[in-house]
Amino acid sequence: MNSRLRTHNGIYLITPDHHDSGLIHAQVELLLQQPIAFLQYRNKIASHSQQQQQASNLLTLCQKYQVPFIVNDNWLLAKEIGADGVHLGADDAEPNWVREQIGTEMLIGVSCYNDFERAQSMAQLDIDYLAFGTMFSSSTKPYAQRAALNLLSQAKTLNKAIVAIGGISPDNSASVLAAGADYLAVISSVFAAENPEQVLQSYLNIFPKAIA
Repeated sequence: MNSRLRTHNGIYLITPDHHDSGLIHAQVELLLQQPIAFLQYRNKIASHSQQQQQASNLLTLCQKYQVPFIVNDNWLLAKEIGADGVHLGADDAEPNWVREQIGTEMLIGVSCYNDFERAQSMAQLDIDYLAFGTMFSSSTKPYAQRAALNLLSQAKTLNKAIVAIGGISPDNSASVLAAGADYLAVISSVFAAENPEQVLQSYLNIFPKAIA
């Protein structure tokens, strides 16, 4: 496992689209009191200035709880605020070029969707994890193509950490982990829940060795 990663597995928590900075801050602070592997800031509806404000505030929280903080898409913002890393999709800047801009210490994760050939290509670069999905029907990306569970098994041969995302619930988590995922990425199943902390604990129970 890449030495830039602080953990070998766990929950990869991703923020929802929301304009209410106070609500996001309050929810995240409660959730960070449980052992999270990563927090990714992802807000597709916020303005640039709001993204700067929200990301900076969440980074401070993550530093308080010693949780790596990842910025979705925007490597410039990640570098500007001193985030721990950036997550890049297929439409974002090329990982090699981003690596040159941000240096060797920051994490880079890449989306591979349901594309093993893309994963093979990305695994040759100086990146830290490969993300696959959507694994199941997802309210965040309802029209995204599904990734088969056996794709995770294939990806284990690439010697990179594996993140699975999309419709993952406490009920289907075991099958995703058994297929080869190291990290389970979750958004609405936690943040939209009546009791987010309880739902998060249900996920964390899947990782007894990781949180012991």
